[in-house]
Amino acid sequence: QVRLVESGGGLVQPGESLRLSCAASGSIFSIGSMGWYRQAPGKERELVADFTRDGSTNYASSVKGRFAISRDNGKNTVYLQMNSLKPEDTAVYYCHSLVNFRDYWGRGTQVTVSE
Repeated sequence: QVRLVESGGGLVQPGESLRLSCAASGSIFSIGSMGWYRQAPGKERELVADFTRDGSTNYASSVKGRFAISRDNGKNTVYLQMNSLKPEDTAVYYCHSLVNFRDYWGRGTQVTVSE
């Protein structure tokens, strides 16, 4: 069984930073894409940033220049450095990965940006 476990969410003020981590564990033979989605109350889940299978990255236009995705392949871990956070970044952030040709999701971590 494969698990994705997120960490690093919390409550911050506008302009501050957070770093999210997601570690994949279990019987892993291959990892395709790996990245982050988020879902705000009353909105659909949206892509924040990810690594595609060929190693390229995608970012939502709303986070370009503020967020940076990185990974440690040896640890099957992906990170999301979030800088200059805004109240509209408030959401539950979910890790997603294509592992062994199947989709897996983490349980999510709450990020709240508020005065």
